[in-house]
Amino acid sequence: MRIAILGGDGFVGWPTSLHLSSLGHEVHIVDNLSRRWIDTELGVQSLTPMDSIQERCRIWKEVSGEAIRFHLLDLARDYERLRQWLAEWRPDAIVHFAEQRAAPYSMKSDRHKVYTVDNNVNATHNLLAALVETGIDAHLVHLGTMGVYGYSNVGAAIPEGYLDVEIENLEGEKKGLEILYPTRPGSVYHMTKSLDQILFQFYAQNDGLRITDLHQGIVWGTHTDQTRRHEQLINRFDYDGDYGTVLNRFLIQAAIDYPLTVHGTGGQTRAFIHIQDSVRCIELALRDAPRAGDRVKIFNQMTETHRVRDLAELVAKLTGAQVKYLPNPRKEADENELIVRNEQFLALGLEPTTLAEGLLEEVVDVAKKYAHRIDRSRVPAVSAWTRDIAQRVERDPEGKALKSVS
Repeated sequence: MRIAILGGDGFVGWPTSLHLSSLGHEVHIVDNLSRRWIDTELGVQSLTPMDSIQERCRIWKEVSGEAIRFHLLDLARDYERLRQWLAEWRPDAIVHFAEQRAAPYSMKSDRHKVYTVDNNVNATHNLLAALVETGIDAHLVHLGTMGVYGYSNVGAAIPEGYLDVEIENLEGEKKGLEILYPTRPGSVYHMTKSLDQILFQFYAQNDGLRITDLHQGIVWGTHTDQTRRHEQLINRFDYDGDYGTVLNRFLIQAAIDYPLTVHGTGGQTRAFIHIQDSVRCIELALRDAPRAGDRVKIFNQMTETHRVRDLAELVAKLTGAQVKYLPNPRKEADENELIVRNEQFLALGLEPTTLAEGLLEEVVDVAKKYAHRIDRSRVPAVSAWTRDIAQRVERDPEGKALKSVS
């Protein structure tokens, strides 16, 4: 297939591009490189050294013999170029990663909130409108998030996208109805993913677009089979308080003898998936395309759930690190349960990668190798969800005062 990877320079986009290319697909990366500009804005860099996207593609061609083509394009701000690009290249499938992906970044300030909505929602809607206008019958696979569901304690398993409900009409008769599982986003970022769902539902029913929406858990790990093939193919690795995911951050902190930062009680239960499983799920979703006229196909893309404090204790036991409990900058429940259904990917052949000790140690080894690139002042999470939290001046685990983030 000819596959367009929108946002293919990113944390999940790059290993996905390599994985699909290794399977013999013709891969085109479409990216505006905004994630690299955000590094500059935040004054922080990937733990792992990243070459330019052009050099990465050149190395992959040298190593594998397969070509990945890169196209510089801003989906959210250049609709005409996007439409022209689609009309020229006519991909068979499109994998959509081209959205600002960090909840803390989306809550840093009003400017970051506006940017996240403008970038994410416009990118998605521009893509859908362009697909209709060009008449391209491409299967769209979108990377969403488990966070659209929120984190409550209803006690029931979260289904894969849809919920069967019973309503009563005016005559008192009960009728069955299938609805989208209600969303309860916990950040502006998660809100944009909830809005994506509505856009997908409309364009699937109104224009017959073939769409799969993947509600992904928190990604951890560093390497996939393809990124191991050459040092310059290494994936980006975020450790800062805005973009670093919780388990990867714990492993980084342990590697540099920095206390593991657990916010609040650590009773937040979250869904997780290893980076290798994430790219494998994309492959499986592409193989299982819906037909024109079908409802949006929704998968819960996760393999296991854990409480944050349990993860911290696991890493502490493995590495000897100290655990520190800090005030929570997020507006969320102290404790929550999370029961998630993920039978669809298992039925398609996914063999889940769980929190094996060897893979945890692999991340620590990568962190130690590049420890000289870590700016310890960027490790604490300081982006706050509400103004009253933001006005406080807190202290990081090493006792140094942090600037107010108001």
